[in-house]
Amino acid sequence: MSSALGISAVTAVLETLLNGVYNPGAGLGTVSVSAVAPDIVQTALGSGAEAQLQVNLFLHQVTLNAAWRNIGLPSLGADGSTVLKNRPLALDLHYLLTAYASQNFLAEALLGYAVQFLWETPVIPRNQIRNFIQGLKSNPAIPSGLVAGLASAGLADQIELIKITPATLGREEMAWLWTALKADYRPTFPFQASVVLIQDQKPLLSALPVLDRKVFAQPSVLPPLPTLTEVVPPNDQPAALLGDKVTVQGYNLTGVTSVLLENSRLGVEQAITALSNAGDRSFQFTVNIAAPALPAGVYTLSAQTPSGPDFVNTNGLPLAIAPAITTWPASISPDAQGNANVKITCSPLIWPGQQVSLLIGNREVPADAFTTPTGTPSFTFSSLTPTTTPLPLRLRVDGIDSPIINMIASPPIFTGPSIQVS
Repeated sequence: MSSALGISAVTAVLETLLNGVYNPGAGLGTVSVSAVAPDIVQTALGSGAEAQLQVNLFLHQVTLNAAWRNIGLPSLGADGSTVLKNRPLALDLHYLLTAYASQNFLAEALLGYAVQFLWETPVIPRNQIRNFIQGLKSNPAIPSGLVAGLASAGLADQIELIKITPATLGREEMAWLWTALKADYRPTFPFQASVVLIQDQKPLLSALPVLDRKVFAQPSVLPPLPTLTEVVPPNDQPAALLGDKVTVQGYNLTGVTSVLLENSRLGVEQAITALSNAGDRSFQFTVNIAAPALPAGVYTLSAQTPSGPDFVNTNGLPLAIAPAITTWPASISPDAQGNANVKITCSPLIWPGQQVSLLIGNREVPADAFTTPTGTPSFTFSSLTPTTTPLPLRLRVDGIDSPIINMIASPPIFTGPSIQVS
């Protein structure tokens, strides 16, 4: 999810993209690209015959995205005030792209290049967003603090890609809009960029995990092709750890030679060829890819069977790989205001762009900012109160918690880690 600077990051990326359209090969001379209000552009350009060529982006409206507006409800506890979840704010950004020129045909040429480029760029790739925002560091006109904020806004890491679609404004709408802007009308193309997902990282309350929950499904029709039906982490755990042996169940699995783990959001794709106990109905493999090649999170697992020189993939099933807390403080002593910093070590490394938080009991706080993969994240808690007994300690990475329960005991019991607030 993005921070509040996600809107600004979209405008910065669009401005950078348009700057690359008007290269010397376009034959138009020097073209300036800006992202300010049209009345400011008009005042700066004046009315001279040799006015500078300029293309301007103006964000004239921000609306809620209809598909995302109800995602995450409810977000408050039964008391109506306890925050259980930071709801994502999904926004569509409505832009006006305006061309300014004082000579014949030039405004139309500027607009034509821009409209063609936007039409041919319906989706902005994540790597372009990262590269363009990093490139802003070389622009002395932009405050360094804003550049740092845009770089950590998380726009490239949100689950939705930024998509560009043309919009339609009627003659009356366009006339009303330019009248409100107090600027003279110029050739304009309206378009929409969506969707920007803004989610705050405020501290939350989170319930402890369920001790015993098992769901079984029995298919009634056997599929004719290799098919996966279930991925089973060891010891009845909901997620596997690095080094765990995972059991995959299905049908017609005799020819399976490898499994493929994919996480499209993080750009991770790893094949594991060492299979054991392979049979027609199941096989096993060990999650033994060393960090940071396989960070914690939810993966799509599929099996691969040879077919001539190529491989055929089966259907995909989710596999959660959990983080593990390897070292932690046995106790912490908050200051007079209840503030305390907790530092742990974990495996595998956590990556920038992942959603990382630490839970002491039911108190959850996000990780302090980090810019490179790390195995020693730190967390800042506020308003902690002393406890009479140690509280369970959990690391949550992309929604997957580190295990703290022995699920094979009867009944299940908490095993730690835990921490005392003194």
